Amino acid sequence: MVRTTAVILSFLAAAAMTAADTMTGIFDDAFHTLRTDINGDYMAPPVLLLDSPDQLTISFDEITESNSYLRYSLVHCNANWTESPLVESEFLDGFNFGNVDDYEYSRMTSTHYVNYRITLPNDRFRFKISGNYLVRVYRDDDPDTTLLQARFMVSESTATVQADVLSVTDIDYNDSHQQVSVTVDATNAKVEDVFNDLMVYVSQNGRLDNEVMVRQPLRVSGKKAFYEHLRQLIFPAGNEYRRMETVSTTYPGMNVEAVEYHDPYYHATLTTDYPRSAGSYIYDQTQSGRFFIREYNSSDSDTEADYVVTHFSLDAPELPGKHIFLDGDLTGRRFDPQSLMTYNRATGRYEKTLLLKQGAYNYQYLTIDAGGGSHSGSTSTIEGDFYQTRNEYLVKVYTRRRGERYDRLIGVTSVIFH
Repeated sequence: MVRTTAVILSFLAAAAMTAADTMTGIFDDAFHTLRTDINGDYMAPPVLLLDSPDQLTISFDEITESNSYLRYSLVHCNANWTESPLVESEFLDGFNFGNVDDYEYSRMTSTHYVNYRITLPNDRFRFKISGNYLVRVYRDDDPDTTLLQARFMVSESTATVQADVLSVTDIDYNDSHQQVSVTVDATNAKVEDVFNDLMVYVSQNGRLDNEVMVRQPLRVSGKKAFYEHLRQLIFPAGNEYRRMETVSTTYPGMNVEAVEYHDPYYHATLTTDYPRSAGSYIYDQTQSGRFFIREYNSSDSDTEADYVVTHFSLDAPELPGKHIFLDGDLTGRRFDPQSLMTYNRATGRYEKTLLLKQGAYNYQYLTIDAGGGSHSGSTSTIEGDFYQTRNEYLVKVYTRRRGERYDRLIGVTSVIFH
C-alpha cells in the first residue's frame, strides 16, 4: 500500500510539466555531478535505441556520510519537452518506479560523499515507445520533491538522417557563422506527409538556449525531405570552449593558478580569463562543453576524486544591461543563479565559485540581455564568433502519426564541423 501511494504521488508531482520544468538539473544543494552516458560513452548524446541492448547510466553524488533512500520514476515528454498526455502503461512495460540501490561510498577523499547510479532500462521495465523521457529522483518518504532530474531520448531509428555543416552561409562567407543542412529519408518511418509531418530539432554543442525547430523543408522528393538554405539553421560559430583541469589536489593543473586546502574543502583558483572576441581564432581540441571526472592517481575516479571549491574570474569591464553566465555541462546548461557571474567592482572582474568534483572541464561565457528579451545566450561579446570553430550539432527528427497522442523520435544523427 505504501509503495502504491508513493507511485501515485510521484505521478501527480510530475503532472503538467512545462518545457522549463523538464530541464536537466539538480535542485538540492547536497547533490552534485549529474552525468549520463550510453554504454559507458560519456561523449555520446543520451539517446537509446528502442528494443536494443543499449543502456543509459545516470550517475550523481550526494555529499553525506551515509546513503539516502532514493527512488526514481519516468515522465514521457513531447518533442518540445512538455509532458505528454500518455499514462504510464502506454510508454512503459513494467513498474514506473525503482529504488536507487546501486551506490558506493567515497574513498580517501576529504569530502565524504555517496556515488549513485541508475541504469535504464533494467529488470523493472522496458520502453514501449520512442520519444523524449525525463527521469526524476526523489527521497523515498517525499515523492513530491524532485532532488534532481535528467533528460534522455529513445529513438526508433526508422528514418535515415544525414547532416552537413558549412562555413559558407547564406548571410556571410567564412566569417562568423555556420550553416547546417539536413536530409531526412522517411521511407521506412510511415510518414504520410513528409512536408508537414516532420519536426526537425537542431542543437549546437549540447546547448538548449539556441536549439531550433524546423517544420517545413525547402523541398521534398518522394519520402525525402531536404532542409537547406534555411535561416533558422544558421548558427553563430562561437569559439572553442575554455578548458581547465583539477585532476590533482597537490599541484595546479591546466589553467589553475593555485590549489589550497581550507577546511573542509580544497580550493582551486583558476587563471583569470579575458574576453577573446577582439582576438584571432586559436584552435584547441575541446569536448564541446562536457566534463570528465578524473583524479590523476586514482583507480576509480567516481569514488576517489575529491570535491574542490573552484573559483572562476573574467577580467572584463562591467556590462550594464547584460548578464554573463557560465555555460557548459558543469552548470547543467541553465541560466540561473548557479551559473550567473557576479561583477566585483573592487577587482574589476566577473566572478563565480562552484563546488566541482575533480576532473577536466569545458566552459564558456554567454551574455544575455538583462531586460529578458532573448533567452538565447550570445557568444559574440566575450568569446567571439569564428567560422573555424569546431562545433558539434545534434539533429533529432520527430513525427506524430494521425490519431496518435505522442511524438515519435524516428531518427538522430550528429555532425561535427572541422
